[in-house]
Amino acid sequence: MSTPTLAVWKFASCDGCQLSLLDCEDELLAVADRVRIAHFLEASSDVLPGPYDISLVEGSITTPEDAERIQRVRADSRILITIGACATAGGIQALRNQADVDEYAKVVYARPEYLSTLATSTPIAAHVDVDYELHGCPIDRRQLLDTIGALLAGRRPALPAHSVCFDCKLRNNVCVVVARGEPCLGPVTRAGCGAICPAFGRGCFGCFGPAESPNAPAEAALLRATGMSEDDIRRVHRTFNVTAFDTERAS
Repeated sequence: MSTPTLAVWKFASCDGCQLSLLDCEDELLAVADRVRIAHFLEASSDVLPGPYDISLVEGSITTPEDAERIQRVRADSRILITIGACATAGGIQALRNQADVDEYAKVVYARPEYLSTLATSTPIAAHVDVDYELHGCPIDRRQLLDTIGALLAGRRPALPAHSVCFDCKLRNNVCVVVARGEPCLGPVTRAGCGAICPAFGRGCFGCFGPAESPNAPAEAALLRATGMSEDDIRRVHRTFNVTAFDTERAS
């Protein structure tokens, strides 16, 4: 049996999720022993032709060229995994989905007429079939390693759909809402980070996007009780996963 090939692709993003793979450090050599890294421009200029067994895709679709390239990536990939808030929910750049992109371009660029961009920033799943999604801004490197390890072992990755609150209970974290009256998105946010912010006494920022079947109205009432205004509530839901949280139901 030949060594499986791994490809890493970048679309509109900050590269942070790709760096999470490089940040694996001690584990990276073990991964490199089990797969053949065939395309990973963040780490190497060597590129092998497809098809690829596993593709990790970072970033959102923001240009006509992106929309064409992701089709080629999908056609060349046996398993396609999106990594990070940009790839799974459009990312921070999806803030423009609620505004006039031409107005933004005029403010930011001296010659906006040279831009070729789409009016919206959309997740990869809006354009092609996706096999698995790793959420987060950035992703959790332990979850990434577990996912690659599971696929190499021939089984499905175990990706959580429950909320950060469950992980807080498992870690015996003191609830920052109950104990301190601080705003926290943990009740509606997908687990995967290990509840790192509440573990250090801070409310969850919602980096991993909505959990499965979140109760948005109940969470909004909880945030109001901490003193947040309606504008603050809408803003906090849109910080990292602009298109993912149901901000209308949370209002």
